[in-house]
Amino acid sequence: MLFIEKLIATELNIGEKQVVATIELLKQGVTIPFIARYRKEKTGSLDDTQLRILERRLKYLQCLAERKATILKSIRNQGKLSENLKKSILATEDSRSLEEIYAPFKQKRHTKAQIARKAGLESLANSLLNNPNLVPLEKAKQYCNTNASTSEIHAALDGARSILIENICEDPLLVNQLRELLWRNGFISAKLSKANLESSLKYKDYFNFRQTLNSVPSHRALALFRGRRDGILALSIDVDLPQGWMQHPFIDLIMSHFGITDHQRAADKWLIQTTEAAWKKKLHPSLTTSLLSRLKEQSDMAAIKIFRSNLREILLAAPAGPRTTMGLDPGLKTGVKVAIVSNAGKILDTHIVYPHAPYHKWHDSIEKLSKLCIIHDVEFIAIGNGTASRETDRLVVDLINSGSNIRATKVVVSEAGASVYSASQLAADEFPSLDVSLRGAVSIARRLQDPLSELVKIAPKSIGVGQYQHDVNQNELAQSLVSVVQDCVNSVGVDINTASETLLTYVAGLNATIARNIINYRDENGPFKDRNEIKKVPRIGPKVFEQAAGFLRIMNGINVLDASAVHPEAYGVVEKIARATNRPVRSIIGDVPFLRTLNPSNFVGDHFGLPTLCDIVKELEKPGRDPRPEFKIVKFTDGVENISDLQEGMLLEGVITNVTAFGAFVDIGIHQGGLVHVSELSDTFTRDPREIVKTGDIVKVIVKKIDIERKRVALSMKSNSI
Repeated sequence: MLFIEKLIATELNIGEKQVVATIELLKQGVTIPFIARYRKEKTGSLDDTQLRILERRLKYLQCLAERKATILKSIRNQGKLSENLKKSILATEDSRSLEEIYAPFKQKRHTKAQIARKAGLESLANSLLNNPNLVPLEKAKQYCNTNASTSEIHAALDGARSILIENICEDPLLVNQLRELLWRNGFISAKLSKANLESSLKYKDYFNFRQTLNSVPSHRALALFRGRRDGILALSIDVDLPQGWMQHPFIDLIMSHFGITDHQRAADKWLIQTTEAAWKKKLHPSLTTSLLSRLKEQSDMAAIKIFRSNLREILLAAPAGPRTTMGLDPGLKTGVKVAIVSNAGKILDTHIVYPHAPYHKWHDSIEKLSKLCIIHDVEFIAIGNGTASRETDRLVVDLINSGSNIRATKVVVSEAGASVYSASQLAADEFPSLDVSLRGAVSIARRLQDPLSELVKIAPKSIGVGQYQHDVNQNELAQSLVSVVQDCVNSVGVDINTASETLLTYVAGLNATIARNIINYRDENGPFKDRNEIKKVPRIGPKVFEQAAGFLRIMNGINVLDASAVHPEAYGVVEKIARATNRPVRSIIGDVPFLRTLNPSNFVGDHFGLPTLCDIVKELEKPGRDPRPEFKIVKFTDGVENISDLQEGMLLEGVITNVTAFGAFVDIGIHQGGLVHVSELSDTFTRDPREIVKTGDIVKVIVKKIDIERKRVALSMKSNSI
């Protein structure tokens, strides 16, 4: 275990004590949000991102350690475990290298080499390798019957060759050397696998593609893998042959490694042919598979990292707040679905209007929507950004300008995942009597009020803010995204008296059963009055309460601290501050000038260090503060509703909907999102688009290029363009 702790500390560039303390907390079942917020003294103030990386690396290395133990036991039982081999296995830091070391000792099925060994041909193979002066056919006769035919003698040589090929391909030092050389110096190539396919057009950029293997960005690699999966592209990896070379340089390396040379001796040609066969038939294909797998893994991790970042931004998007909101889920033939929700998110009314083709009930729709706005005093109108969004946006403009004393503000909202949620069992349980078509409108309205509370009901990968999200490792993606949701929910905090069951599930220490118990308790006993009452909920014991209490807020409760992120275990610290300053606790809260005169170090004790004290004082300045940004509205350009309305050079306002490794997608009010390539994001060079923009940012862009056939719009944010 000591090796693991040192390795993680080195990789994360943190202290070994921090790693040891974190591992101990994780062993105790403590959640990462709780560790990040309330155990800073123990971890040296590691944040949730560092803790997630540490936890993921710990699990990997623990699995690796278990695999090492299994391999050591297997080799020991075979009587082949030397001290050097043991050291080599224990020093290995990745599973791929470990399996290469173990390859010669694996119990194999009946390979040609194994059959040849059982036939006693290993000494023939070794004799020819160690003494190339031997004549292969003459030497092979010694391993055959006296009256053996020529074919039998050749069969003996083939068996010896199979043994040498297997030995070459299972030499861990050689395989590792070749793999790393191929990774550093190799090229990945793509060619059209099947011609005359309509679906192949989207891959036309890769029909004659070639790039150094280790420089392929994640989005390009994932596009190549998707093209291969669809049967459109054929992928290969190789190095350039130096000028004038007839033989592959890696064959020379294999020959050098095994001491094979061409001195025109009797067995030299046979040994060289054996080496060529080892490379062409075994090593090159297996290394290609291995390196494509490595490229896929790296690309997956890069894509998942981008997805995590985008998801965090969209979940922590600015909430419009508790305002009565009309949600509009646009549609043409199906009509515009309408749902009005109260400032607490409860459904007040639902309706469907048919302003668009083929019905064209424009004025009738405005009249109905106007009545609903006035009856319920609607403050916001949330318009889904899917099909017929801009047409519906125009309808709302006419509605607001109709002179009906409507004061509502219109906002276009991403409806990504709304249809998935509408058809889910969760939505059916929440709205058993509501038609599926209207559930989406409710979701659109609520996600404007509080994006986090509504979006947690949707599977993270259905929110659509990643790149090639369906192509990456789905288990890794799911685990990673769930951790993002947990961190976001706990960073904002949850009002236990209004939170949905789904939202409560993501609170540190809680699960689906406990969340359901909280809802049941709330329904039977009314709102929680203080945090101590939470202990009465079935299955909330001391450990669960410790984990969850600081993230569960009780507004207007008996104890004013219950509305803050101050953990109940630290209430005594606040009372100590109150006594020392001769002021009631309630009068301290929100008194920023007074709180900034305090020296937190004066209140450090045995259980609470300076980091926690600083957090407490900050929290008292603005208890229960929302870390999310201020709510802003994008203004789309009138008359720009379809790609055909665009013109090159047009200046538009839009909102960033997705950030990828190659740039950022911008909603400019048409059905297709425009792309600002990474080279067009800034006047200065940037490698990572996330250094410039994030999901939800409102930006000004210039239309650079329009490709109507492929439905692509190229945009720029450079100052000389704007």
